[in-house]
Amino acid sequence: MNLPKVVSELVRTQNNFDSVAYANCFSETAVVYDEGKTHNGRKEIEHWIADANERYKATMQPVSFEEKGTEIILKAEASGKFDGSPIVLSYHLEIADELIQSLKITG
Repeated sequence: MNLPKVVSELVRTQNNFDSVAYANCFSETAVVYDEGKTHNGRKEIEHWIADANERYKATMQPVSFEEKGTEIILKAEASGKFDGSPIVLSYHLEIADELIQSLKITG
């Protein structure tokens, strides 16, 4: 699967539980929507993913990838310490200047 560089980096850093490198895939003003909460800016994103890594130890394996206009949808199997694991999640991404501007994770 030929993913954009920043998406490949997002997967790699998630699977290494590297919250700093994960957050660096996002712009300074990026927004993440996950589990009914909004996380604004790289610092909040770093804290969110560090907490999620601690709680869930989730890794992701890309399943499919498509581009719809300015949106990229990555479907990935997430496995970790949570009910229902593994589960396929959809990562709705908007990318500009090789950084993620927004990410919405849905089931």
